[in-house]
Amino acid sequence: MTLSSCEQIAGVPSARAAQVAPPERLARVRTFHPRRGRLSGRHLDALDRLWPRFGLTIPTGNTPGRHTPNVGAPARNTTDASAPGWSAPDKDAPGWSAPDEGAPGWSAPDKDAPGWSAPDKDAPGWSVPDEGAPIDLVALFGRRAPVVLEIGSGMGDATAAMAAADPGRDYLAVEVHTPGIANLLALTERHGLTNVRIARGDALDLVRYLLPPDALDAVHAFFPDPWPKPRHHKRRLIQPEHVALLRSRLVPGGTLHCATDWAEYAESMLQTLTADPGLVNPYADYALRPAHRPVTKFERRGTAAGRRIFDLIFHRR
Repeated sequence: MTLSSCEQIAGVPSARAAQVAPPERLARVRTFHPRRGRLSGRHLDALDRLWPRFGLTIPTGNTPGRHTPNVGAPARNTTDASAPGWSAPDKDAPGWSAPDEGAPGWSAPDKDAPGWSAPDKDAPGWSVPDEGAPIDLVALFGRRAPVVLEIGSGMGDATAAMAAADPGRDYLAVEVHTPGIANLLALTERHGLTNVRIARGDALDLVRYLLPPDALDAVHAFFPDPWPKPRHHKRRLIQPEHVALLRSRLVPGGTLHCATDWAEYAESMLQTLTADPGLVNPYADYALRPAHRPVTKFERRGTAAGRRIFDLIFHRR
């Protein structure tokens, strides 16, 4: 990848997103698997040309300083002080930034390594989030229209199809998989879509720090990671505190639409969504699959394996 690609996906103009980091004290429990993937020439070209127009970077969790992921580079552990040729990072070097915990190959710093020190919170540029400065969605999309948040857009095919069929609403997709981001950028250009923007990072950080209350017409969470092992259930996206957060960003009457092919997760989703006092279910339990939701890769995979597909559609009171 060219240097410009790395720089462009790493940051966007300050008018689109505040380049700040959430407080170090917050515990990080990720609801997604950071994934690696190969970038084709078409994807690299899309990142180079389209990211500045359609992309924004979500600040990372515990890391002070500016968020600048090393996109497209081979995965490597840059914090192993015993590795051949390792040296402490030069924080005064131009372009240096704190590591991205969600980037492929990232590992926690070795606090026992020679020269390690805790982050300097008094250093120039370090900041905690300004919760009073959310994204200006009108400026981001260039118009005032209802906004749909698409959590985990994958390779972007479903997002592009919905945005093309629904030009009256704007779609803000959130993804951590760089090839998926690049593919959605390419699809956006190919289909001439002006109502799609793509955020790279943790969707919960985006909602928590960069989206104001009552900002969204709908939230889509289609086939999130089911985290089937009981010890991993704390990582599930649909759990009470996350649902309360997502609901708070919906306008009254706004929609929270989830889908899964994992029966136990569907039951957990139904219980969690039903228990939220600010949501109402217009169906007896599970919803019929709406025609406007495209069939996704994960849905096809689940159907091929003989699993039932569950849709859950709730509205904010």
